[in-house]
Amino acid sequence: MANAVRPLGLFRNLNAKIAAIPMVLTVIVVFVGCTLWTVIYSFTDSRLLPSSNFVGLAQYQRLWGTDRWNVSIGNLATYGVLSLIFSFVVGFVLAVLMDQKIRFENTFRTIFLYPFALSFIVTGLVWQWILDPALGLPKLAQDMGFTWFNFALLGNQKTVLYALVIAGLWQGTGLVMVLMLAGLRGIDGEIWKASRVDGIPAWRTYIFVVIPMMRGVFVTTLVIVASGIVRVYDLVVAMTAGGPGFASEMPAKYVYDFMFQRSNLGQALAASTVMLVTVFIFVVPWALYEFRQKRR
Repeated sequence: MANAVRPLGLFRNLNAKIAAIPMVLTVIVVFVGCTLWTVIYSFTDSRLLPSSNFVGLAQYQRLWGTDRWNVSIGNLATYGVLSLIFSFVVGFVLAVLMDQKIRFENTFRTIFLYPFALSFIVTGLVWQWILDPALGLPKLAQDMGFTWFNFALLGNQKTVLYALVIAGLWQGTGLVMVLMLAGLRGIDGEIWKASRVDGIPAWRTYIFVVIPMMRGVFVTTLVIVASGIVRVYDLVVAMTAGGPGFASEMPAKYVYDFMFQRSNLGQALAASTVMLVTVFIFVVPWALYEFRQKRR
């Protein structure tokens, strides 16, 4: 009887399974196939066109011996740490405020989430104008008599990275807020009643009770935000083009320049493989965590 039931299970939801076949094949061919192609040809001396001449780890040795790449890695680390810290803190605080059943909640939620609907190209151009010393906020402050106000972030190698952080936070914090708000709305209301009865301050309830219960939301948000940070490209191109010098260079821009402008395919694929491994560092632990949660 059990053997007769198992074949029938294969034909359950048959229409849905047939409809999913093109998507599954696309994922296998495009994602898995292109990933393997990238890794394999990163060990070759490919220039304008792919080459089958394997050179071992030569491309990776040259990659990590290049000042431009090392600067881009340092910039990505700084940008990533600042973006993660501030987006989580600001997003969680905004979510807590929105969770107080305020008036016009839908309006405020739309306003905060609206920047996320824009492309990074638009965001970069907007903030380039805002921070332009000749047109934007610095010029406005000077015209209003605040001669001491100097907010020229884009032209300074030491501050240009912070301009990118500000623009990235403006666009991405709304998404973090919405994810955190969804997690807060999933907290049982009895917990708040019990904390009020026991006289526990609200801030202690958030830190010691609510945040630990939202661990899954935090992990998911971390993966989404971190994977976006690793791939940041268009914001840099629109705002700074990697300058001044290489002060705001990012790995994704390094890959694009070597692949399409310098015709050095092997070097670009080596950099892409390093970025791929970095993304897997975030995605694989998250997938394992989700799998264990579902089994429990």
